[in-house]
Amino acid sequence: MEALLEPVFVFKLNPSFTSKNPCTVHFPNLPKIPSKPLVVATCCAGTPSPSPLLPQDSDQNPLQLSPDRTRDRRKVVRIAWEKLVRWSRSWRSKAKTEVLERTKKVVVLGGGSFGTAMAAHVANMKAQMEVSMLVRDPAVCRSINENHFNYKYFPEHKLPENVTATSDAKTALLGADYCLHAVPVQFSTSFLEGIAEHVDPGLPFISLSKGLELNTLRMMSQIIPQALKNPRQPFIALSGPSFALELMNKLPTAMVVASKDKKLAHAVQQLLSCSHLRISTSRDVTGVEIAGALKNVLAIAAGIVEGMNLGNNSMAALVAQGCSEIRWLATKMGGKPATITGLSGTGDIMLTCFVNLSRNKRVGVRLGSGEELEDILSSMNQVAEGVSTAGAVIALAQKYNVKMPVLTAVARIMDSELTPKKAVLELMSLPQVEEV
Repeated sequence: MEALLEPVFVFKLNPSFTSKNPCTVHFPNLPKIPSKPLVVATCCAGTPSPSPLLPQDSDQNPLQLSPDRTRDRRKVVRIAWEKLVRWSRSWRSKAKTEVLERTKKVVVLGGGSFGTAMAAHVANMKAQMEVSMLVRDPAVCRSINENHFNYKYFPEHKLPENVTATSDAKTALLGADYCLHAVPVQFSTSFLEGIAEHVDPGLPFISLSKGLELNTLRMMSQIIPQALKNPRQPFIALSGPSFALELMNKLPTAMVVASKDKKLAHAVQQLLSCSHLRISTSRDVTGVEIAGALKNVLAIAAGIVEGMNLGNNSMAALVAQGCSEIRWLATKMGGKPATITGLSGTGDIMLTCFVNLSRNKRVGVRLGSGEELEDILSSMNQVAEGVSTAGAVIALAQKYNVKMPVLTAVARIMDSELTPKKAVLELMSLPQVEEV
């Protein structure tokens, strides 16, 4: 009886063998097996045995869950979502609002599309808040004050009653708690120098401008304090995927504020956040500014690809390469790689490269279609920052010893050193190397 409890393997050999009886092999040293029905494996040479672990000839999809498991899975997902909603409500109830409550006046420098959109946004946050726009065009000033429209950029969007405009810097800046700087980068130094005497040294500047000063390669975090002759002027960079038109229409948007002063970044977050605008904070001012500047140059390249009808493969490859080039430069300048994959990096790049509302992309599309740069710029009523910023790319690449073929090609097209067609040929003939 004890022998029957030992593991027994019966091998049925190939019929070509002469033996009529199967060979029985005993393994007396193996652990005892409980007395259950004997498992016998028969192996015939040339005839594989079906595995008992795999379903055979079954019509059931192994990936299809049973009704019970489907219900369990849905329950887990529902519970996780309910926890997220409860956490969100709890966080919102504890969110501080004293910054918005104590803010009485915000000044917006510049009367362009994004400056106007941000002025309307801030004014909608609090009806008792005064929002003063400093604009240089008297017609725009009258349009805002008399009709509550910026006829030049948003003729169909009525501005809140608490938005006013003036051409007098002293009037605009007097008593301001925060300043939104929306003047194009290339004009910022001369503009700020002209109003410096009216700027309070403790007034926080929230920069909406994206780009690099052509001759000096300075970012707005350097331009503003130097032009105002105050190295301690509080500075915050606001960036992210945000078209002015969609902000005016109160569509869901997410942006990031970056400042070396953590408390200041959180204060601006409180000032600007609402149900349709999420504001994240960052301390990586360099990464946010470099990404915001160079994405405009990359958008011109993306437009050229579209204008030349080079296809989706080319577009994807070009944007991916451009993202890498921006990351290489930003990290060499002290920025963080994570910033380049965030809102101010990948988020803004996707928006400006793939959506036709981008004025930088429209410049590229027209260049790729054969138009001359001078004719394109003369027909625009808005500044395409990427055109000027492209000129700084080559100098930055040399200064930080970074190879940036795509963005350098755009700069050479801007300088009429390359045609779009020749630029594509040169980029495609570059050495094929390991991806970094």
